[in-house]
Amino acid sequence: MKYLFIIMLSLFGFSKNKAQAKSIHSFKVEALDGSTIDFSKFKGKKILVVNTASECGFTPQYADLEKLYETYINKLVIVGFPANNFGGQEPGANHEIATFCQRNYGVQFPMAAKISVKGDDIAPIYKFLTDKKENGVKNTTIGWNFTKILLDEKGNIIDSFESKITPMSENITKYLK
Repeated sequence: MKYLFIIMLSLFGFSKNKAQAKSIHSFKVEALDGSTIDFSKFKGKKILVVNTASECGFTPQYADLEKLYETYINKLVIVGFPANNFGGQEPGANHEIATFCQRNYGVQFPMAAKISVKGDDIAPIYKFLTDKKENGVKNTTIGWNFTKILLDEKGNIIDSFESKITPMSENITKYLK
């Protein structure tokens, strides 16, 4: 009888193994300063996630990211994720990255500890952000540093933007007006 009940539950979609789409709000990550960034605290705001690097041709985008953050602070949070996946362009340790961002660009938005954004050692949050099976919306290829992923107030992906799309671009700001 027990097996019949389990089979019936499985047939009607009540299996414990059924994948449930989660939101970014279920993640907590380490910050550059060793504290925790809890994405559940960002409910009600849009979130722009950006993989960053200190020695990249796109590194000056930190200035526009900070401008975007300050302009839309009541409705948007930006979280930077330093990564060394592309050309070794983020070689520093977390404390060096934090100093660089503050000294050169006055970065005030949250910065996560250095992670991997692709490959076999991809961080779980980036697995979620880039894999449709995980996020329920779309696959996103992180092709280079400063790829941006915008999420809505409920933690669901709205769209992603290649490195060449600048933070203050209408492609992004149209979702914030």
